[in-house]
Formats: sequence, structure tokens, C-alpha cells
Amino acid sequence: MATKLKIKKGDRVVVTTGRSKGKIGEVLRVEPKDNRAVVQGVNTVKRHTRPSQTEAGGIIEKEAPIAVSNLAIADPSDDKPTRVGFKVLEDGRKVRFAKRSGEVIDK
Repeated sequence: MATKLKIKKGDRVVVTTGRSKGKIGEVLRVEPKDNRAVVQGVNTVKRHTRPSQTEAGGIIEKEAPIAVSNLAIADPSDDKPTRVGFKVLEDGRKVRFAKRSGEVIDK
């Protein structure tokens, strides 16, 4: 069941639980259908691949999707995990903000 996620591609996130707990990385891809996201340098797995015309074979390390429930947006001011809220600015734009510091996440 796909739900509205508060995490977008390009966000800096902190891993809150699991093997990669405490790591900070940038979201590379979001899969709302599965409630998962791929984060740079987090939840890396080794895959054995055979050689193709474009790349050599061997053991390749790549990021696997991680559950969105195990991620929290990193506060722009101090990179600590924060919850996300929404507010409408004076110019009419709806933006996300960090509940921890009140700082706007969206540019």
C-alpha cells in the first residue's frame, strides 16, 4: 500500500535503527510503493555479477533499499534526526520544516 512519504530524493537522512544505525547519507531513490528508500553509503550489500559488455564482473558492493520507517530527516542546522512538519509560507508555498529547529528543509 503506497502512502505519502515525507522523504524525497536528495534529502539528507539519518538511519535510526538496524545495521547502519547512526549513518548519514543522501537519498538516491524513493520507492513509495514499497515504503523504501535507497540511501548513499547505507545498507550496502555485496552482489556477485557476471561480466557484461559495459561492466566487468566480480563482487560489486551496492546500496540496497531500506525501510522509510528506519530513516529520519537530518536537521539542516546540526545533522541530528528530526521529525518533519508542513507549513505554508507568506508567498503561498507549502514547505517541509524540521520540528527540532524550525528550519525550512525545502529550498
